[in-house]
Amino acid sequence: MKIDSIGFVGTGAITEAMVRGLLTEPAYASQIHVSPRSAHIAATLADEFATVRIAKDNQDVVERSDMVFLAIRPQVAEEVVRALSFRDGQMVVSLVAATERQALSEWIAADVHLVQAIPLPFVAGRQGVTAVYPPDTAVAALFDALGTAVQCQSRKEYDLLAAASAMMSTYFGIMEQVAVWLERGGLEKAKGQAYIAPLFASLAQKANSPGNEPFSALSREFATKGGLNEQVFSDFEKKGGLAALTAALDGVLARIEGKN
Repeated sequence: MKIDSIGFVGTGAITEAMVRGLLTEPAYASQIHVSPRSAHIAATLADEFATVRIAKDNQDVVERSDMVFLAIRPQVAEEVVRALSFRDGQMVVSLVAATERQALSEWIAADVHLVQAIPLPFVAGRQGVTAVYPPDTAVAALFDALGTAVQCQSRKEYDLLAAASAMMSTYFGIMEQVAVWLERGGLEKAKGQAYIAPLFASLAQKANSPGNEPFSALSREFATKGGLNEQVFSDFEKKGGLAALTAALDGVLARIEGKN
């Protein structure tokens, strides 16, 4: 699948990641138009890829694109989107976090084909997993090209995956805590990081291997009866680690759903 013209309103980190993923050979876009905001990123992409064009402004992006991505912060989304004129039937993919579909439709004020998605930075290397709502063949095919698309059948499914995607900082925070603990014990920090990073990468690779083995089964597999792994997980659970994680996910889901 190759799209003739893709546009990005907003040129931040996710736009940069998507452009890099889309234009890695074989390219999935003939032309990409980016807004002039975040001038450094826009200029870097235009210098690196001959098919990237820096638009005059956001409206220029919309007018030149078959598929428009709204890659803007939720704090400014309404102001930015209301100022734009879209074509009826135009494909619009919103990457705006924690924003209701109904609100987006009102701001757009045209009969567009609106889809929401949550791409993660790993799409740059075509290894990202992206939630898509509502299900859409063309948008899912694009994100499958950038890794894996998960099509959600309901807003609830989409919001749950959005909450789960908020685990990224915590993942690295746990790695940092282990590295700090090792350093306090006398191990060089660089040596600790050199050990922890591939350890976690190997575990993630195991979880993503063919067969879709349940996480609970993997946890049991790696927790030898009476062993060290079992001890750490047991202590983590008894001292409130799992409860704290669940509460954090409940909190971020409530924020996504506009309940706090």
